[in-house]
Amino acid sequence: MGVEGCTKCIKYLLFVFNFIFWLAGGIILGVALWLRHDSQTTNILYLQLGDKQAPNTFYVGIYILIAVGAVMMFVGFLGCYGAIQESQCLLGTFFTCLVILFACEVAAGIWGFVNKDQIAKDVKQFYDQAFQQALMAESETNNGKAVVKTFHETV
Repeated sequence: MGVEGCTKCIKYLLFVFNFIFWLAGGIILGVALWLRHDSQTTNILYLQLGDKQAPNTFYVGIYILIAVGAVMMFVGFLGCYGAIQESQCLLGTFFTCLVILFACEVAAGIWGFVNKDQIAKDVKQFYDQAFQQALMAESETNNGKAVVKTFHETV
């Protein structure tokens, strides 16, 4: 069953916006995978500070980005395909996924608000120790020192 007029415009607008949503998910997924598997980023995250490692918030953040990117790509695909095929089942599944995503975003916001002090404390403690170690390290590469110096000056 084809659509006409204004409904056809809405169909293609839904497709375009979901395609943009799908692309954004792909970009987020790509950046998160790059952050997780890039050797320079991995060296920063696996920075050994005596007997301590980077706090889990860094790892959790990267894994959340990977999951968010994959879910965004899936939901964007459902929206694109459902809009083009004019499938009520796919569009219903798309809507259900959007409602679930909204609920997850609200839950994540509440979790972040409740744990903001601990997260800030972990990040500050890790940063302070990494900065002190970078200042004392003679054998560290200039790139590593430049990254730490940039973080220190901008944060």
